[in-house]
Amino acid sequence: MKRSYLLRFFALLLGIFTVFIVWLFLANRNPDLDQPSVPPADPAQQLVQGAYLARVGNCMSCHTSRGGESYAGGRAVPTPFGNIYTSNLTPDDATGLGKWNSDDFWQAMHNGKSKDGSLLYPAFPYTNYTKVTRADSDAIFAYLQTLPAVSQPNRAPELRSPYDNRLALYVWRALYFRPGQYANDDKQSVEWNRGAYLAQGLGHCSACHTPRDNLGGTDLKAELGGGMIPVLNWYAPPLNGDAQTSLGKWETEHLAALLKTGVAPSRSVSGPMAEVVFGSLQYAKDEDVKAMAVYLKSLPQQIAAPAVTAESIPDETKRNMIKAGAKLYENQCASCHQESGKGVASIYPALAGSRAITTPVATNAIRMVLHGGYAPSTAGNPRPYGMPPYGHSMTDEEVASVVTYIRNSWGNQASAVSPNDVNRYRSR
Repeated sequence: MKRSYLLRFFALLLGIFTVFIVWLFLANRNPDLDQPSVPPADPAQQLVQGAYLARVGNCMSCHTSRGGESYAGGRAVPTPFGNIYTSNLTPDDATGLGKWNSDDFWQAMHNGKSKDGSLLYPAFPYTNYTKVTRADSDAIFAYLQTLPAVSQPNRAPELRSPYDNRLALYVWRALYFRPGQYANDDKQSVEWNRGAYLAQGLGHCSACHTPRDNLGGTDLKAELGGGMIPVLNWYAPPLNGDAQTSLGKWETEHLAALLKTGVAPSRSVSGPMAEVVFGSLQYAKDEDVKAMAVYLKSLPQQIAAPAVTAESIPDETKRNMIKAGAKLYENQCASCHQESGKGVASIYPALAGSRAITTPVATNAIRMVLHGGYAPSTAGNPRPYGMPPYGHSMTDEEVASVVTYIRNSWGNQASAVSPNDVNRYRSR
């Protein structure tokens, strides 16, 4: 009798395992992978297009290490599981893409697989790049083949166990990845579809502006709903048309200007987004950044704002912090941001009415006070004004007070910031 139960038990396990393997196979197959390459009508124009698309995708920024050769890879991409190093995209035969062809590159872009069929880590955002057309993929590859070949071996990932086992990627892909190209929405304009194609694909906006779970996956229901950027510890705000929490009150022209120059009336970018504008979006065509702005402003708020766990601060303590913060603001901040908090157009961002200030996650405001920062230097704003760091001259309590004051003045309403919140980001 016991033997019979054991046999049934092992048969059940075998059945579950078989179903699991079949599920993995079906989830990781790609019926579109064999889409043929079409020779370009104008090879010279293809190279121009490829260079442009590589800029829009911010390829050089990620695939260039500090002080290294352009596109030769080696830059560390920090993840909660360890560092992954970007690969060499130059046409070097031994260490780069010299022996690749356009089909190999399409396989990487569209299905997240290397030339030898091994699975790529999603630090390379193939979950977005899968939406790129075959023609655009071929154009990027053709451009990369014109770069000077640089002999620089690729560095192996430095990941903790069990994340260093690539077999685990089969499960990850089954949970979070479905290959497929962008399909135009016939109900929308040509401009809207162009913006959607760029934002969803090469622009890979969702890579930062979508919350991630403990396995690094994203939920489509929360796409572009805002979230903390893992390891970098900056908050990427929601990107949609909601008037209260996102872009609904923005003028399309102002949003397009922010994407292309890094500044707009009463606003500027900082942190990781400053690098995106500097290395990528400032080179985008005016019509393309406007199309992205049109698309992003049209999106509905897909999920409610995520709950934020913050230290509870009594009302009396908050009032005292606001009072102390008012004096600090007058002495340290008002000369630039004005007593009214309205700032100076296109120079010093407005703090009054700024969603970047009143967002439930106060990380970015804290980091700017502690460490300062600059908007990127761009053709449209070649000499950006910056904010000096105050972390060396202000205590955690003082930073908490001034940020709390800013978040609750001139009509702003938000939670208080505790000194512990400040200390968490002082050394980051």
